[in-house]
Amino acid sequence: MVIAPSLTARERSLTSELVHEHRDRIYIRKDIILKLVEHGELNQSKMMSYCGLNNVKHKVILDEMVERGLIVRVEEPWGAKKIIKYKVSERGRALAREILEPYELLFPRREGDKQP
Repeated sequence: MVIAPSLTARERSLTSELVHEHRDRIYIRKDIILKLVEHGELNQSKMMSYCGLNNVKHKVILDEMVERGLIVRVEEPWGAKKIIKYKVSERGRALAREILEPYELLFPRREGDKQP
């Protein structure tokens, strides 16, 4: 019988941080999909603002959601620049309808709850 050594305080702290980071990412994805369902289409700046995100830290989450087919990224030329817009895909809409919206009804956020 092999007994696993107990974790050090630092290892427990790192494990806890990873669990919280994963949970935060779940709520971030949920908020993104629900905002897009609510608004239809948002440019990148508005989406980041509405969801309380920043582009540097959270763009990887958006890219992952695009890659998995939950949201659609559209680039529109605007002079020498381009505007990046996002909208929810049918797959993302189904996820919202079947899972996220019922979850919000069962466990609504309270006024003081922190949103990611």
